[in-house]
Amino acid sequence: MLYRFLCHIFCTMGLLTMGLRINGQDSSVSHVNTKKWVLGGVQAGLWGGTFYSLNKTWYANYPRSDFHFYNDWKEWQQMDKAGHAWSSYQISSHTSKIWQWAGMEKKKAIMIGGISGMAYLSIIEILDGYSDKWGFSFPDILANSAGAGIYAAQELGWNEQRITIKLSYSPHRYGTLQTRANALFGSGDAEKVLKDYNGQTYWASVNIKSFFPESHFPGWFNIALGYGARTMLGGYENTWTTTSGSTINRSDIPRYKRFYLSADIDLTRIKTKNKTLKTIFSLVNVLKIPAPTLEWNGQGKLRFHPYFY
Repeated sequence: MLYRFLCHIFCTMGLLTMGLRINGQDSSVSHVNTKKWVLGGVQAGLWGGTFYSLNKTWYANYPRSDFHFYNDWKEWQQMDKAGHAWSSYQISSHTSKIWQWAGMEKKKAIMIGGISGMAYLSIIEILDGYSDKWGFSFPDILANSAGAGIYAAQELGWNEQRITIKLSYSPHRYGTLQTRANALFGSGDAEKVLKDYNGQTYWASVNIKSFFPESHFPGWFNIALGYGARTMLGGYENTWTTTSGSTINRSDIPRYKRFYLSADIDLTRIKTKNKTLKTIFSLVNVLKIPAPTLEWNGQGKLRFHPYFY
């Protein structure tokens, strides 16, 4: 379900881009208040428009039901939960930044950012609760809270993000199972990036210098711990029913988790006075850079990737 709310992240990033580019042009009280009102209106409109669009274009295509709960913790090897945490973290971070640009005191902006990240995704969870196909998921709520909490706790405790939650994607080859993959994850490249859990990897990117100030590591150098999964052809198992009613059982294909250790760069720590470049670094920093990577997977195999993304 990650792809249903990523539009908000990209819209928020767009507002951040605008904000950083014109930041500092006018610091008068009246201008600050104007920015707050404009930003509040834009965010309210963005949220309302997103929920209206989701309800009309997405949920309307599936049967409705009474509000109900659904425990999907074991679905997709918890990859969707990692997606929820990443999304909540990014929404919290960028929402906080644009409110700080608007002149709000930093602690208040941090709290609004954290609440926004958690609340936005949780409201979508309520919509899921009225859909027959899904349901209100407490594991999703916990993942949303974790992402927002990771952002807010670091800002309040360290006044910086020493651990950044990032995403990377590399296409998975399905061979003779491409038809099944297209049905699950779509056929377009952009759709696959957002839907295909087999190709996604989520990272906790740790800045070394911030934890060890006396070290000789560059200030932008990070070590990243990653999590992914492979060969998932269904939410819980590799068995499905075709549109013609036939049952396909590919339980012979093992579903397994993957854990990674890699190098990374915190682009926001690269020193530059160019505001446009700073904005680009901030936006691109949601993604992990390609780098040599060590993998250990659920099949008990240790692999080295000279280049992994």
